[in-house]
Amino acid sequence: MAFSLWLTLLVACVVISFTPGAGAINTMGNALNHGFRRAIWGILGQQAALIVHIAVVALGVGVLVASSPVLFNVIRYAGAAYLAYLGLRLILRRPAREAEGVEAWDDGNAGDAEGTAAPTESRWSMFRRGLWVNLLNPKAIVFFLAFLPQFIRPADPLLPQYATVAVTAVAVDIAVMWGFFAVAAHGFRRFTRTARGQRTIDVIFGILFLAVALLLALLH
Repeated sequence: MAFSLWLTLLVACVVISFTPGAGAINTMGNALNHGFRRAIWGILGQQAALIVHIAVVALGVGVLVASSPVLFNVIRYAGAAYLAYLGLRLILRRPAREAEGVEAWDDGNAGDAEGTAAPTESRWSMFRRGLWVNLLNPKAIVFFLAFLPQFIRPADPLLPQYATVAVTAVAVDIAVMWGFFAVAAHGFRRFTRTARGQRTIDVIFGILFLAVALLLALLH
């Protein structure tokens, strides 16, 4: 891939990653509830889904999804249902602890000196949730179907080109998700120090998940 074309790809990936969506909401929620460092596990799950989307398009399956209204809608409604489930789970969840004096921006692996419990969600659970949040979005497949051909030259070997796209997209998305959205959650960490604050954060992010689910289900 020519350097000038790669620079264009890099800029496009940055713009796409900064576009708010379910992945950004998931990342910020993880950073608030489990700490900045542990948020990486959800981000890695989202990147696994991104790689799957690129592979699906590269293998030609993306054309099938885009051209089959039934398949597209099955994936779309499944994704909307999963996001709605995540939103309702947050809204209905009770705060895990009375968090006075707890610093939610630590490494997420230990409680405070007063015996506060550590986060209960496992790394694998966070990874799996991040995977499904991004994977169950057929519009991402359709987007990559329109996006990737702009940077692929059929006359050149395809595997190195798709690998370059995948590495660039993943690296940029990790940097943006962890370096921007997870850091942005830092400004709200004070709310997680009380049970009431945690409850407020859960409701806000729950509503955001429900809003994205509604958009995914209704917008064509």
